[in-house]
Amino acid sequence: MKKIINAVDLVEEQMICGLVKAHPDYLKKIDDELIVVRAEKKEGKVALISGGGSGHEPAHAGYVGKGMLDAAVAGAVYTSPSVDPIYEGIKAIDAGKGVLMVIKNYTGDVMNFELAGEQAEEDDDIKVAKVVVNDDVAVDGSLYTVGRRGVAGTIFVHKIAGAKAETGAELEEVQAVAQKVIDNVRTMGMAINPSTVPAAGVPGFELSETEMEIGIGIHGEPGVKKADLEPADAIVDQLLDKILADIDYVGSDVAVMVNGCGGTPLMELYIVNNRVADVLAEKGINIYKTYVGNYMTSLECEGFSISLLKLDDELKELLDAPADTPAFKQI
Repeated sequence: MKKIINAVDLVEEQMICGLVKAHPDYLKKIDDELIVVRAEKKEGKVALISGGGSGHEPAHAGYVGKGMLDAAVAGAVYTSPSVDPIYEGIKAIDAGKGVLMVIKNYTGDVMNFELAGEQAEEDDDIKVAKVVVNDDVAVDGSLYTVGRRGVAGTIFVHKIAGAKAETGAELEEVQAVAQKVIDNVRTMGMAINPSTVPAAGVPGFELSETEMEIGIGIHGEPGVKKADLEPADAIVDQLLDKILADIDYVGSDVAVMVNGCGGTPLMELYIVNNRVADVLAEKGINIYKTYVGNYMTSLECEGFSISLLKLDDELKELLDAPADTPAFKQI
């Protein structure tokens, strides 16, 4: 294993410290915790918190800032953060209007965020609500979760719910629009090479030079099948067939996200997007906005995912609203 690190047990702490030092105008770190909050606290509005295991950068700390999250809590690589730091994060960002927890559907994440939210309500009288993102259409139930996994579509939840909170909306309204995004976003991914967790020192799975994994999760979890590697257009068609079978997007406006898994060149992501755009046009689905890049990664995994979000007028307005974070900027 080759990694540009100092020590396995320092990876997460030094990563978060380096992020905050790179963006001091946006972020600050809570002492002795893997918690990032806005450098300037948002006052008088609903606050948003999210998080999960490290290794998905820029998610989630990269989305802390105006128009998106107020706090992000990191665990060890591919490991849910524990209850205590989530609780500390909730307390740090509450401004009297309540806190929305955006949770990806993994068993540890859901359990720990729920317990932290209950503690904040009971001990500190903070109003807490939650949404659970489950946008992955590949598998329904896995070693990591009951039901569908939460993957790259989570970024759309951060963006749109964050924009709603900036308007001064009440907690129930922010929660409702976040749930609307979840109800209308679907994602599926694939990989041609795995990631290596520093603490493990070996790849999370094995693929030969001629194989790919279809439907892989963001922690290297198995997908639908191993298959012979195919050209990019054929891979896109497989993923889109499953996504489009889950929601009727025909005649709708959509936001598209072609998300890199961390080790995929932009060249290849744009080749993927070229096919995505052509297929959607052929099917009478109008692309309102497209995002291509590394939004929710899996360390150095080589692969990509496609997310489609069905839009109405409210979601378009909130998607277009300004955002200014280290990893996501919209004027």
